Amino acid sequence: MSTEPIRTEPARFDPASADTRWQKAWDEAQSFRADDSSARPRSYVLEMFPYPSGRIHIGHVRNYTMGDVLARYKRMKGFEVLHPMGWDAFGMPAENAAMEKGVHPGGWTRDNIANMKAQLKRLGFALDWSRELATCEPDYYGHEQALFIDLYEAGLVYRKESAVNWDPVDQTVLANEQVIDGKGWRSGAPVEKRKLNQWFLKITDFAEDLLAGLGSLDKWPEKVRLMQENWIGKSQGLQFAFTLSDGESLDVYTTRPDTIFGASFVAVAADHPVAQTVALTSAKARDFIKLCKQGGTTAAEVETAEKLGFDTGLTAKHPFTGADLPVYIANFVLMDYGTGAIMAVPGHDQRDFEFATKYELPILRVVAADPADADKPFAGEAEAGDGVVVNSDFLSGMGVADAKAEVISRAEAGGWGEGKTVWRLRDWGVSRQRYWGTPIPFIHCEACGVVPVPKDQLPVVLPEDVDFQTPGNPLVRHATWKHTDCPKCGKAAVRETDTLDTFVDSSWYFLRFASQPADRPFDPEAIRQWMPVEQYIGGIEHAILHLLYARFWTRALAHIGMIDVKEPFASLFTQGMVTHETYSRKLGSRETFYGPGEVERTADGATLIEDGKPVTIGKVIKMSKSKKNVVDPDEIVETYGADAIRWFMLSDSPPERDLPWSESGIEGCARFVQRLWRLFGQYEGDASGPDAIRDKALDRKRDQAVAAVGEEIEALGFNKAVARIYELASAVEKAKPSASRNEAIRALLLLVSPMMPHLAEEAWAAFGESGLIADAAWPQVDPALLVEDEVTVAVQVKGKLRDTLTVAKGTPREELESLALASDKVQRALDGAEVRKVIVVPDRLVNLVA
Repeated sequence: MSTEPIRTEPARFDPASADTRWQKAWDEAQSFRADDSSARPRSYVLEMFPYPSGRIHIGHVRNYTMGDVLARYKRMKGFEVLHPMGWDAFGMPAENAAMEKGVHPGGWTRDNIANMKAQLKRLGFALDWSRELATCEPDYYGHEQALFIDLYEAGLVYRKESAVNWDPVDQTVLANEQVIDGKGWRSGAPVEKRKLNQWFLKITDFAEDLLAGLGSLDKWPEKVRLMQENWIGKSQGLQFAFTLSDGESLDVYTTRPDTIFGASFVAVAADHPVAQTVALTSAKARDFIKLCKQGGTTAAEVETAEKLGFDTGLTAKHPFTGADLPVYIANFVLMDYGTGAIMAVPGHDQRDFEFATKYELPILRVVAADPADADKPFAGEAEAGDGVVVNSDFLSGMGVADAKAEVISRAEAGGWGEGKTVWRLRDWGVSRQRYWGTPIPFIHCEACGVVPVPKDQLPVVLPEDVDFQTPGNPLVRHATWKHTDCPKCGKAAVRETDTLDTFVDSSWYFLRFASQPADRPFDPEAIRQWMPVEQYIGGIEHAILHLLYARFWTRALAHIGMIDVKEPFASLFTQGMVTHETYSRKLGSRETFYGPGEVERTADGATLIEDGKPVTIGKVIKMSKSKKNVVDPDEIVETYGADAIRWFMLSDSPPERDLPWSESGIEGCARFVQRLWRLFGQYEGDASGPDAIRDKALDRKRDQAVAAVGEEIEALGFNKAVARIYELASAVEKAKPSASRNEAIRALLLLVSPMMPHLAEEAWAAFGESGLIADAAWPQVDPALLVEDEVTVAVQVKGKLRDTLTVAKGTPREELESLALASDKVQRALDGAEVRKVIVVPDRLVNLVA
């Protein structure tokens, strides 16, 4: 058998030429185009699609590399794989760019898409670009408008007046996340709370089903399921009415009726009818309500803001004690939650505690870990935990659950309250007063009211000629676009100028990827074949809203009979972030950050290349533009090639954990690419036959590696798969020439092909194989070789390791003893001493005591 390689390739693998050559070959062959008519089993692999910000960042590379390896592996295992890519293209950043740079949001977005698509292609991802979509294109959002009308006709969409965050400078509604310290995130203007007519989706109709469905998602991270469960927030409690001192009644709801004897005040929201009535005769009340409207509305902001109140002068009669409790207007009570009024129990709710402390109201302990702690003072904060009820008349001594039931029972018997299940989840407000979004497909007619746009007039396309120089939504002031005729009566009418929340765009895109007919949003039969998504991959930051909304939309469409799947994502994986240390220097009170390319690392620290002076090395944190600790994927590909960066993303760190970026790490990956190239250069073609030299140990290691790597890819344990590949490569390098070594090299090439596809194609062609390795099958294994029939037995002399024996599993004690004594290393260690005792642990150890 010849030991000469069958090719005369250069000594080094050249990614600069190989990457583009094989990417072109895949494009020409349409290698990754999913076939709807295929008889093969289906596998739908999807990463959360990106917002086209202009550049792919290193976090994207990690995310998409993981999905790509799985998609390529599934193809090798005989699946018809759908692995698409598109763009979550509507949203505020494009509109901000229009205002700041004087460009059109559409042009800015489409230019960014072109740039990012080119970047993704440079990384060699096995994507079905024939199904590419962008949510900002009418051929996508027109179907979304049709679906929105379908849900409206099914009673799942409605319009009502609702409180919003209003930026008086930008003249727009702000999402809660865009309110920072009570001010608009872009304008810096104090945010006002206003009442506006808004469009809502009835997600609360599905609250019970969304909650119950979490139990079936056993391939989702437990923490994500818990986050959704808490967001949906099912709770049992008591709704009852206080009698006020002016003779009116005030409805409140509490999840802790067991603490009712600890109530020391009552609080209402600033826009509660009680507050509004008080404000009619009190200028101070009006001023306080105005102050409340300047605060944010997120749960986080309510929790962290200073708790402020206004004493209305009213009192509420306690239903058991008859005590008169003061009634306050409070800035931490929101009208959209519960009844807009609360029974405040400072001892066992932190917000109530802070309020009571500020206004010197009683703080009573009515739950304690032990009855002996009934009079124990509070240590500066409320205690919200479980325990025994104390200081509570007939409830004292009960557990919390029993006390809740007892209070509800007495309230219902007395006719002043009832047990009630409530949900934290609120209906989804989808109105946005901005231009760059899906136009809401409705028309306002003075005679007919709100009328849906006829479907044969869809899509309602955004006008191109818009002006962003004036703050506010340009659709409102457009000279012609909003003016139309009522489709019912034909009279002059106006279009809805609100656009849809971009979360709507991402709540059904996975369905459009699976099926893209021109005349409807999707074909139900194609959805049946592809859905649910087998593996969904994306960041933990989307654990609640995006994933919950996608689950809702899928259920809503199933509810109206359009599809027959309820859970869109069978398996979910949330990858860790890519991190990097920061480099900075303080100039007075200001800290200036520098990028990795501006800094040179030294043995003593780091210096700025520009002036050679030291910079401070900061913590390893998530890469961000503000801290400048970002690495440009294009530069890495240019220097090391696509396969090296792909390999780095899979190595070392478990994929669910953060991955620290290091220059030495990527250099090591590039060296391994070249190491494999040299090893593949030793392939000698098919050398099997009856006279071929076999290496049984290498055959076993090869098949065990094939099985293990496949299992780890299936489980998304990419770092473990990489470790097995390193092991096999080392074993092959050490092995003597044989048919077994040759077959192991070929198997190794197939194993790395999903991870290093360019290198794999180059070597596959050099091997003389026909076709593309992208179309090759995963290596077969001999089940018998997966069973370990040899073991390594340690041989010790006086407790110190002196030799090892490779023997058949189950070798008898006597034979192990004989083999140990026959070892030259053991005899040298004994140095003529008499062996007094032999301890044998079968398959593991022989210890000779001399």
